[in-house]
Amino acid sequence: MVRIGPMARLSATVNRRTLLAGLGGLALGPAWPAAGQAQSRATVAIPIHLANLSLRPDGPATEVWSLGETPLQLKRGQSADVEVRNDLPVSVYLNWRGIDAAPALEPFLPKDSMVVSGRPAKFNLEARHAGTFACELISFGTPAGPSRTLPVIIAEPEGVTVDGDQILLIEEWRLRADGSAIPPRTDPGKSAPIYTVNGKSSLELPVKKHQRLRLRFINGSPRTVIAIKLDAIELRVMAIDGQPAEPFAARNGAVVLPPGGRLDAFVDATASSSILLHDGKEARVIGKLSLSAEPPARNEPLPPAPPLPSNGLPARIDLKNALRFEIPVGEPDLLGFFSGKPRAFRATLGRPVVLTLTNSASIAHVFHLHGHHFRLLDRLDDGWKPFWLDTLAIEPGQTQRIAFLAEHAGGFLMESIATDWSASPTLRWYAVA
Repeated sequence: MVRIGPMARLSATVNRRTLLAGLGGLALGPAWPAAGQAQSRATVAIPIHLANLSLRPDGPATEVWSLGETPLQLKRGQSADVEVRNDLPVSVYLNWRGIDAAPALEPFLPKDSMVVSGRPAKFNLEARHAGTFACELISFGTPAGPSRTLPVIIAEPEGVTVDGDQILLIEEWRLRADGSAIPPRTDPGKSAPIYTVNGKSSLELPVKKHQRLRLRFINGSPRTVIAIKLDAIELRVMAIDGQPAEPFAARNGAVVLPPGGRLDAFVDATASSSILLHDGKEARVIGKLSLSAEPPARNEPLPPAPPLPSNGLPARIDLKNALRFEIPVGEPDLLGFFSGKPRAFRATLGRPVVLTLTNSASIAHVFHLHGHHFRLLDRLDDGWKPFWLDTLAIEPGQTQRIAFLAEHAGGFLMESIATDWSASPTLRWYAVA
């Protein structure tokens, strides 16, 4: 039986506006082992193919595009030869979330980053940073099919004190009456969203009392900003978009994730707890941490965890000497690669960059920066939030300022997309040299 109380409490604190505002402020397995001395090279296979998901208990299986059934796992400092085999009927691109300093992996940069149908392709992936990342399938010209997201986990070289490490990949689907899925960039009609966790309609995680878990949340929805809350256990945020943050308790007990966003939180199991999702319209139970009757993992909770090991991003950014550029968000016809538009800006290698992002549209947009993580600046431009991001939701009529250090040479994308299922992504690119 689903209890109403927790959902009512989540609904009282999370609606579409507070859900977006939160972004301006954000089977259990063993823990990933410490990386130790990373091997020099690894070989990773990613099969792109059609797969079936059971999204309705009494309905037929739904055909979706998939990048395999297991997460991509590497160690920081490792280089990987990624072998991709595309068995889909169309050519696609891989859209990596949070993998900085990798211009060769950028969609369209170079042009041979396309994974052609029926042909194998090879890429080199440098695991520069530890954290939670992701890879998506994108297609232009014709809309991509309904697609799954591939979790990418890069382990820290130092040990992290947790008892379990769990990915929670949350994906959104829209179904027709015949059980087939409506792909993004098409009219969803009156379809209702269906959410899955790790490909299932619900996920139950058994835990012992006083266990500490690392939960890696990934928002695999292509368009929807979501909030996640545990009704009986505190979420302590440890990393956002793959980069360590100064640890803090989730505001109102909920964490907010834009499409493609990732967040790592620690939880200390003291009671059973429902996992609640709110999409700005309603709350629903998508899983549960179930406290077992087994003896506790330890007699008392662990002390507060220290910050995760740094990935070496700069402690400070010199805003006084920054290059400054204005980037409109939500304007039509930003597909610079297809209309021959030049780059949006060119940054000097090693210089700070401040981008002013203005959403003049009537709907919220989600901005994603490739190549670099950024700081979200305070309104007075005199400081920044204590975490790094690569993805940011911007409300209608809102202006946000972000800053990053142009550390990596090459050409990189900037994506923007409306929080509407039928919306098409808009693209610009920037160069660092």
